[in-house]
Amino acid sequence: MARGRLRIYVGAAPGVGKTYAMLSEAHRRVERGTDCVIGFVKHHGRPRTEAMTCGLEAVPRRRLELGGTTYEEMDLDAVLARRPEVALVDELAHVNLPGARHAKRWQDVQELLDAGIDVISTVGIQHLESLGDVVESITGVRERETVPDRVVRRADQIELVDMSPEALRRRMAHGHIHRPDEVDAALSNSFRPGNLAALRRLALLWVADRVDECLKRYRSEHQGAGMWGSRERILVGLTGGPEGRTLIRRAACLAGNGAGGEVLALHVSRSDGPTSATPEELAVQRTLVEDLGGTFHHVVGDDVPTALLDFARGVNATQIVLGLSHRRGRPYASGPAVGATVARNCGPDLDVHFVPNDEADTQHGASAARRPRLSPLRTATGWLVGVLGPVLLTLLFKSVLPELGLANDVLLFLTMTVTAALLGGRPPALVSAAVGSLLLNWYFTPPINTFSISDPKNFIAIAVFVGVAVSVASVVDLAARRTEQAARLRAESETLFFLAGSVLGGEASLESLLEQVRETFAMNSAALVERQNDTAPWIRVGSVGTRPAGRPEDGDVDIHVGAHTALVLSGRVLPASDRRVLAAFAAQAVVLLDRQRLQSQAERASELAEGNRIRTALLAAVSHDLRTPLAGIKASVSSLRSDDVEWTEHDRAELLAAIEEGADRLTHLVGNLLDMSRLQTGTVTPLIREVNLDEVVPLALAGIPGSESTVGLDIPESLPMVATDKGLLERVVANIVENAVKYAPSREPVLVAASTLADRVELRVVDRGPGVVDEIKERIFTPFQRYGDSPCGTGVGLGLAVARGFAEAMGGTLHAEDTPGGGLTMVLGLPAVPGRSPAASGLSAAVAP
Repeated sequence: MARGRLRIYVGAAPGVGKTYAMLSEAHRRVERGTDCVIGFVKHHGRPRTEAMTCGLEAVPRRRLELGGTTYEEMDLDAVLARRPEVALVDELAHVNLPGARHAKRWQDVQELLDAGIDVISTVGIQHLESLGDVVESITGVRERETVPDRVVRRADQIELVDMSPEALRRRMAHGHIHRPDEVDAALSNSFRPGNLAALRRLALLWVADRVDECLKRYRSEHQGAGMWGSRERILVGLTGGPEGRTLIRRAACLAGNGAGGEVLALHVSRSDGPTSATPEELAVQRTLVEDLGGTFHHVVGDDVPTALLDFARGVNATQIVLGLSHRRGRPYASGPAVGATVARNCGPDLDVHFVPNDEADTQHGASAARRPRLSPLRTATGWLVGVLGPVLLTLLFKSVLPELGLANDVLLFLTMTVTAALLGGRPPALVSAAVGSLLLNWYFTPPINTFSISDPKNFIAIAVFVGVAVSVASVVDLAARRTEQAARLRAESETLFFLAGSVLGGEASLESLLEQVRETFAMNSAALVERQNDTAPWIRVGSVGTRPAGRPEDGDVDIHVGAHTALVLSGRVLPASDRRVLAAFAAQAVVLLDRQRLQSQAERASELAEGNRIRTALLAAVSHDLRTPLAGIKASVSSLRSDDVEWTEHDRAELLAAIEEGADRLTHLVGNLLDMSRLQTGTVTPLIREVNLDEVVPLALAGIPGSESTVGLDIPESLPMVATDKGLLERVVANIVENAVKYAPSREPVLVAASTLADRVELRVVDRGPGVVDEIKERIFTPFQRYGDSPCGTGVGLGLAVARGFAEAMGGTLHAEDTPGGGLTMVLGLPAVPGRSPAASGLSAAVAP
């Protein structure tokens, strides 16, 4: 029996519509004649989702008793007995109630798949097991219901259901997700714009990682599939010389010619020879490529062309940029062998560009300095010289120069041994010394054709020959080993230099550091795991690459940092010499993890402190400013209800007026509080239309007592129309003018004037009050802040804060300026509608004196 296929809709956040998408897919399949039933779908009381269940057969649910309450769960046996082609099973991460056959719903789904039934399911990104800690740091809530990532990753089809934070919050505000009494709490907590944006990014990255896995798997299965130019990726090969800056800029130009091109700069450090690159120059180039929007990468490899091409294929690069020198005989700044080999082996899908640059001439020694210490050809030559050289010298001396003398013979044999040492190292030199001493003894030391030596002087000469040859070979070998060690240490220092620069500069995140580890050591994946104690399970707190390990024993290399944290790499076994650098990476990864957690805690503490500050200010305002109108209302009502006093009609009118005035003041205060709540939760959605200021301003002034005599208007007829929300603009103007009237002297009127400035219309509210010093001009727009003690005592310090919030929501600005001669001027800037004015619209301006 063939196993069923699994399709999963992954939701970027609660309420994006993953259940709705699953039901829509079910209707499409039913229309095509597929036998599709509902195993379990939970619509959460959402009318549109509930309506989508109509027309679909639903398997009866199983009822379970728990604590005197009846709950409904999916009846697994009933679905198996019904045996449809496709079963809809909502909420893959759900935890079943006691009494069910499996503890988790995803285990029920596995049984359905084993029975050959296709399953369509849903899961929220916050329910993935590997993302539990990240989601908790974002939302502050630990999800109890989780599903292992491997279950979701093994699905045959994964589809992301996404929605912008603004659209999702509008759905919430309209009551499409939660009940009306839960909307405000949700918008203020889990549905804040920052939370939704972070969850959305998390979902996009997780699904993108899954797509990359599928792409890599396909390319590995189809070896003929080359590089796909779906996106321009320009790889720049850097030697560390000054020509690298020109290469980076040229690559940025190439990337800019395409759609969304990407620049990747790569420096390869060789471990078997010195390098001409300087850390300072590489640091400059790293900064340059990052400023241009690219990324810098650093790997260690003995074969530079292979490292370049492997990296290019690994990142699916489309072009490679290398330097070209004008110096004759030095065609490539990256070395003749590098440029030629890359151009020869790049294949038809990868373009190679050589950029001429005079600065590359200063790097002409890089090629020679970067050659391997002992190449295979050089080693073979050393052995040939060491073994055949003495034999050829013997034939030459016996046939052509028989009377040269033993001293000269020894010197020439010694020269051959030194040559073998320089070419092939110590082993060929030792063999050459041994062969040469035997040939000297047999053919040139009396008695001839024997290994005995009659003259002690000849014995000393041969002994000195052997000693000098062994000494030279040892010195050459020691120098080579010291050179190799120096090169290795230099490569390590370059790697650590880049590591320290990115970490100390605050640029690196945990994921980017793990990616740098993976690239540097050419691994398939890298993961940082930790556990709470020696018996607790390992938890992966960060990972990159394909199939990262979840425990130290699951990887090929693991470096422990402390007792409960480890860096785990998968791909190959590293030599012991690389573990020192890897330990530095592991230590920095732990530092980054601690930094991220501290930042998260600091942000959470800052939010709590801000919330406490606002609550404290609100309580203070309620206890003072709301009490005054309430006291007046209660006193007036108590007086009217009293039977001891006979009130005249005039007195009754005054008491009723006092009640009305107190109620108006309460309405105004509560309105400002609600407006500030809307601004803080981000639920203000302006309806932008073309509006005339002379229509809105009089309406705003009508609600301000005594404005007819205390406020003057100056709005020209030629004033352009503005693009704004009429209702919000009225509230903004009313709050600004009311604040000005409150602080203005009794005999000094407040002036409301409008004018144009470039593509904006400015509305100025001018008073002659005490004014505000420059240091606190921004502070007066902070909620619950008042400048000094208001003599009227009628506000909670929200009027200007609400006015600025509404102005910015409409795309405008609000700031304070000094009034010439004393006082304060509030300047409201609004975008003007080009070519539209009241005169052009057939409207007239209402100007009050």
